[in-house]
Amino acid sequence: MAGRLDTKVALVTGGGSGIGRSSALAFAREGAKVVVADVDVEGGEETVRMIEATGGAAFFVSTDVSQAAEVTALVERAVATYGRLDCALNNAGIQGEIKQTAECSEENWNRIIATNLTGVWLCMKQEIPHMLKQGGGAIVNMASNFGLVGSDGMPAYSASKHGVVGLTKTAALEYAKSGIRVNAVCPGPVQTPMIDKILRAQPKLANQIIEAIKDREPIGRMGLPEEIAEAVVWLCSDAASFVTGTAMAVDGGFVTQ
Repeated sequence: MAGRLDTKVALVTGGGSGIGRSSALAFAREGAKVVVADVDVEGGEETVRMIEATGGAAFFVSTDVSQAAEVTALVERAVATYGRLDCALNNAGIQGEIKQTAECSEENWNRIIATNLTGVWLCMKQEIPHMLKQGGGAIVNMASNFGLVGSDGMPAYSASKHGVVGLTKTAALEYAKSGIRVNAVCPGPVQTPMIDKILRAQPKLANQIIEAIKDREPIGRMGLPEEIAEAVVWLCSDAASFVTGTAMAVDGGFVTQ
């Protein structure tokens, strides 16, 4: 049975774990050849091995998306290897420190913005020209539920993700008539290494934190990376051919409150 993305080429940044890894695996399951990028070499290479173990095609490129030259090299290698670029998930991101606005350090602010927002823009800056040459493509940018509402203690993260939503909407308008669809996915709390890091930093409060997260979720639980990946793949597929410029909340109902 043919996959939804047969013959397509997909690029995933932050593909070494969590939502990025699950999305890379979902792209491959649906027939796409996958380019996996991450600063985590071990994680990225493991994702490639997982794809290959299921009969898929993939390769890894070590990439820091906050560095323009590395992003340029990534996209050029993807196109040189597979001949085209049909789908891109610009997913690489960091959380940074939990500090309120007046306590957020300049270093923390700059690092988060550089990766989460500038990194998405740098990726789109390189992806879009190739998609224009081939007559179209689909881009999904990873935002957050905190790109739709604020979050106490996460000023830089929330600002970066709000920026991703705005950038997504702008690019969607600019390239709609050129056959390039640009959307954002806004996950709620998901069981990923980012959440695990928070819990490890406060082991005595881990259970309390988990329960607090669940209490804030109308659906009563955290999401799974695979659930976010399904939204990403759908947005990149022809099933979403009339969808562009949306910021899709995949968050168990969090932002509806």
